[in-house]
Amino acid sequence: MGNWRRTLNADPLAWLLEPDMPAVRHLALRWLLDESEDSPEVRSALAAAMAADPIFTTLVAQHRDGYWVKPGPGYSPKYTGTIWCLSFLDQAGADPADERIRNGCSYVLRQTQAGCGGFGYDGSNGGVVHCLNGNLLAALIRFGWLDDEQVRRAIGWQVASITGEGPIAWFRSGTTGPGFRCRLNGELPCAWGAIKALRGLAAIPLDRRSEQVRRAIEAGVEFLLSVDPASPAYPARTRPSPNWFKFGFPSGYIADILQILEVLVDLGLAGDSRLAGAVDLVRSKQDSQGRWANEYAYADKTWVPFEADRSPSKWVTLRACRVLKAVTEATSSR
Repeated sequence: MGNWRRTLNADPLAWLLEPDMPAVRHLALRWLLDESEDSPEVRSALAAAMAADPIFTTLVAQHRDGYWVKPGPGYSPKYTGTIWCLSFLDQAGADPADERIRNGCSYVLRQTQAGCGGFGYDGSNGGVVHCLNGNLLAALIRFGWLDDEQVRRAIGWQVASITGEGPIAWFRSGTTGPGFRCRLNGELPCAWGAIKALRGLAAIPLDRRSEQVRRAIEAGVEFLLSVDPASPAYPARTRPSPNWFKFGFPSGYIADILQILEVLVDLGLAGDSRLAGAVDLVRSKQDSQGRWANEYAYADKTWVPFEADRSPSKWVTLRACRVLKAVTEATSSR
């Protein structure tokens, strides 16, 4: 048993690898057992995942032109519109080579990108916000579109909107200034937006990150670690949202404390001592079988339920195990 599994109340790996949820099995093989994407077992699991829910029903609902529900930027309706489906398919580990995935990516690039380069909820410059742009960047890059010129423009907007460097305009209706300032958070820096923005930039392979991207990542990490992530006392119009403490799946514009850890782990900070409080919080939420509940399941809001609300969750358990594996391995290698 891996050292990280010994730190849990019980070992949930066999449960995650069961064939009843092949999308979870596929990602567990990759993330928890470090199997190559070309291994026969992983390829078989991916094929099974594409033929099962939640991926299967979501793709069946797609229009042949590439959108979901109705043409246009795809923000509406929540959470069955185009941008949500593409993001949720990415989170579920859908196959980038599938023609329907490629069709959806192409549609988003045609319809959702604003003139400034970022992705907007209504296609306008004023509708471009960090959470939306970051989620779509993460999906598009992981689906293989990093070298697309429009994706590069969206990366450019994301970087400039964080650092304030270069040609960047601010709009009272959306992103109102550098450092993650956003109208949706009362023009204060938005931690949910910062997490999604860093998710997008973290998807860029390390050897493909420009100096500007690296500076934006450093600024984002500094912001997320400016407070104890377990608190999480980031700037907000009111007290910290209770949704921070509800670990869920899939993830829309809302973020939880576990996602702070996911992003920072992806950026190479798994061994940072400042994560200790948040890591302890994650550990405290497992049950006696080493499983986590889905406390924010978007019940009845997606094309097909990912899981029942508040039930033991393979998806959230997978998320938690991935973080705890990285943290345990980073701290034990010191």
